[in-house]
Amino acid sequence: MKQVEAAVIGTGWCGGIRSETLANSALVDRLHICEIRPERLEEVRALTDPATATLDYKEIVANPDISVVYISTTPESTHFPIARDCLKAGKHVLLEKPIAMEFWEADALIKLARDNGVKFTIGYSQRFNTKIAYAKKKIADGTLGRVVNVMVSRHLSRSLGKKIASRVRLSPAAMESTHDLDFVFWLLEPAKPVRVYSQGAYGYMKEVNGSYDTMWSTVTMDDGTLVVVGGGWNLPPSYPNFCATWMEITGTEGALFLDDTHRDNWFNTMEGGTRFPMSTMPGEQVDHVFAGQMGPETLHFLECVLQDRPVMVAPEHARMVMESYRAADLSAETGEPVDLPLSNRSIAQLADLMEAGGRAAK
Repeated sequence: MKQVEAAVIGTGWCGGIRSETLANSALVDRLHICEIRPERLEEVRALTDPATATLDYKEIVANPDISVVYISTTPESTHFPIARDCLKAGKHVLLEKPIAMEFWEADALIKLARDNGVKFTIGYSQRFNTKIAYAKKKIADGTLGRVVNVMVSRHLSRSLGKKIASRVRLSPAAMESTHDLDFVFWLLEPAKPVRVYSQGAYGYMKEVNGSYDTMWSTVTMDDGTLVVVGGGWNLPPSYPNFCATWMEITGTEGALFLDDTHRDNWFNTMEGGTRFPMSTMPGEQVDHVFAGQMGPETLHFLECVLQDRPVMVAPEHARMVMESYRAADLSAETGEPVDLPLSNRSIAQLADLMEAGGRAAK
């Protein structure tokens, strides 16, 4: 059996999931982990029994035996330098979203991967949601006919939203709707987005990091398909799950409604009241199985490397998603639709907003 030495840089929530998944896989010969918090490093070391555990990611980069690296670091501004160093070292890289904070960073990473002949992908784990996979199948086999409209509504609990919003100054479009933009564009391939109109509404999160509580974006595809994506991160603290999503796909020959609100697992205790378990976006380990998307996604990337198969999410696609949510940020700020690909004027406007600390930068 083919095996690799794999590493995880950043072993927080997502990185911890990936570390445990890799530690339990027969595809991994030796696991290496890196985390800047000593107490968390020791916690994950005890869970995964890695070959090495380090506080310095450069030790991962310098180890020639490590061929596959998962980068799960926060804040998101760390993604570019760490991914750059790993790709330069000739390692295959799965990078959590977003691909980068700046367009030039995304372009540089894509070029590095291409020049060094290594696989590079972005962690858009929702593609491994079985409901979304079913939607892809029903669109691809023609059951729905020509798709006319896709609508996705995704909302997070305030506890999780505050955690995310506190660490980075990005909008709900950039941090949450990015997943939906990714898989909707995947569902609709080869169509591409050509126009974005977005609006946002303030609430609780404004005092946390200045961002909107919710953003709704209308995206026009080049074949005329209409996409509407809404994302928010301020469900009440008492809301019994972490993430609730509703999807509607209508076509000329049929319609598909997908309920991913996690109300199918109802748990109630005297202490905690009602909870909907297994309702986080990445999923969680449940005894001998993984309930969710991130476990299968982690192993899929290993299989792509070992079998030399195309990655699930091409980095060029992730850059297109980045351009779309940045267009949503600009549209919400200006109140005007924004054309894609972004013009030099739009890119300059985004840069000005970032520098001025405008809403689109938050």
